[in-house]
Amino acid sequence: MKKTVLLTGVTGFLGSHTTIKLLEKGYRVIGTLRDMDRAQAIRSVIEKNTRNIDSLDFAEAHLEDESVWDKLIQRVDFVQHIASPFPRELPKHENDLILPAKAGTLNIVKAAARNGVKRVVITSSIGAIVYGKPKHQRNGTFTEADWTDVANKQDSTPYFRSKTLAEKAAWEFIKKDPSGLELSVVCPGAILGPVLEKDFGTSANLVIKTMDGSSPALPDLGFDIVDVRSVADLLILAMEKPGAAGERFIATAGYMKFKEIAQVVKSAYPGKKIPTGSLPNFVVKLYSNIDKTLKPVLIDLGVSRKTGSSKAKDVLHWEPLSNREAVLSCAQSVIDLKLV
Repeated sequence: MKKTVLLTGVTGFLGSHTTIKLLEKGYRVIGTLRDMDRAQAIRSVIEKNTRNIDSLDFAEAHLEDESVWDKLIQRVDFVQHIASPFPRELPKHENDLILPAKAGTLNIVKAAARNGVKRVVITSSIGAIVYGKPKHQRNGTFTEADWTDVANKQDSTPYFRSKTLAEKAAWEFIKKDPSGLELSVVCPGAILGPVLEKDFGTSANLVIKTMDGSSPALPDLGFDIVDVRSVADLLILAMEKPGAAGERFIATAGYMKFKEIAQVVKSAYPGKKIPTGSLPNFVVKLYSNIDKTLKPVLIDLGVSRKTGSSKAKDVLHWEPLSNREAVLSCAQSVIDLKLV
């Protein structure tokens, strides 16, 4: 009998890549989406990348709809909870993000506990680790033992607070739950790698912004980077490996400045006009009033928040693709899709 995985957010950048890897490993996958009108389009995308498309089914589900999860989770072996609201601009009301993220996570974990699921793997974020710090603690290297302080709103965003509160709620539930359900959490950095369709993940903007001619120079920003295919690998290791139960794992292949990303792209596409100069911080802050997608990253201006993946490598023998591969595969895919 094929083992069955319920995967939330099948249409997303990470969700679709993880679905492909699960199908290739012989799992049956039930992928959830908010609107069944998207099902045929995402099936076509996934079908190009696996021979096992017949093992994929879809189900419409909203994170906050408590009633749907018991029905979907019956006779499921594992849950990969990847879906989470991720806006490209700061929301007017932070609870528009926080409430569905937290409620959705709890709905899924509780339904898994009631229905005899072996393990739930939650995709959190390094955003639940490295933010909410006082000024003197913002630069440095953080580990799985660190948490974002959601009370510090100057050094966190609604999205990072939503990821933190949702993950903490899951751990609190598991601590008291007598069912034997296991929980494992993966916290990725900024996810790059090959974009599969024009409805792409927000992180791909790190590469697109270097190639689309929208900026003469780049902000002084840096991020932990990871390839989407490597995150999918780690999610599956966290689902399968006994040693992953009760643990959280950071997923990163290393830290890169925006400028370094641009230099990698420029080396591969010397004919393209790619900026490599730096914008002063005050100019970025001013410009963010025009380009609202910059608002969520202002707290990272001139700050180096780094993490490491030694735990995932040591415990789960995870081997991520290089950052160079993550950047270049992303660049080639956005060219192929005519996004730049």
